[in-house]
Amino acid sequence: MLEISKAVLRAARPLALAAALAVPGAASAQQYPSQDLHFICAFPAGSGADIVVRWFAEKVRVASNRTVLVENKAGAGGNIATEYTARAKPDGYTIYVHAGSGIAANMHLFKNPTIDAGKALQVAATINKQPFMLVVDPSKPWKTTQELTAYLKEKGDKATYAISNPPGQVMGALYKTILGLKAVEVPYRTAQDVLPDFASGAIDFGTLDPQFSTTQAKTGKLRILAVSSAQRMTSAPEIPTMIEGGVPGLDMMGWFSVQVPSATPKPIVTQINTWFNDILRTPEAATFLAQFGSDVFISTPEQGQELLLKEIKAWGDYVKVAKIEPQG
Repeated sequence: MLEISKAVLRAARPLALAAALAVPGAASAQQYPSQDLHFICAFPAGSGADIVVRWFAEKVRVASNRTVLVENKAGAGGNIATEYTARAKPDGYTIYVHAGSGIAANMHLFKNPTIDAGKALQVAATINKQPFMLVVDPSKPWKTTQELTAYLKEKGDKATYAISNPPGQVMGALYKTILGLKAVEVPYRTAQDVLPDFASGAIDFGTLDPQFSTTQAKTGKLRILAVSSAQRMTSAPEIPTMIEGGVPGLDMMGWFSVQVPSATPKPIVTQINTWFNDILRTPEAATFLAQFGSDVFISTPEQGQELLLKEIKAWGDYVKVAKIEPQG
């Protein structure tokens, strides 16, 4: 019986090897991670998004027992980082921590996207839900959205507002379209770049990301008037919504997620999902994300991918309603 068992085992080894080779990435998935991980950030070092990426990079370093390197690939509204990730080797070592809503928006804000994000990327995990924010310089007299709106109607096309990424662009355009405002959009490479123009009075308001807005509000450099979501955030219940501020129908919710190339083996995607979900279940993560006016958002890779596809479709409608002409 012992000899038969050995023979069976010898015969089984080639079959097991063949089965492993038949499944793309099976061997590498079993060893993952065996080298440094690279987190891709679509914005410059020191930006609000960079702070979030680096916080999770440190947590994943501990969870994975591997060095995590953060690479900042800023520019083109996030398209440079998105395309870099989509074209990376699908082995789980290139991990893109970015706003899923921003990725979806870019599919419609540019005439000829270089990739189809819904097909080229796989959501490995979601991180948070976060509205964008209506902000002004704290030296200005406006304390509510209604007060700002009254001023903008009086100033007409002499009014200006700052944007630094696609969701902020759409939020600003919707605000104008819904209320018939004529304020002129002024794009900035990063949100940080707008601060001197706020201080000088060159910019009247901004529709900016929550990481930047809340950080600057705490230091007294900005005042937050409202959030873009239909309901107030659990993490910042004191901030009213744009709807409460007299802008009916303005309901936008951003969300940060973790993306990998779509061909990444499922076991690796599952491992990345586990790392992030375990981190997000800690009180420390909830406290960290609450600093930026955002709430924890946990999901499976399948749920995250379904949301990305849904958001890509929704952003097509947003762009049309806001009457935004796609960039060349």
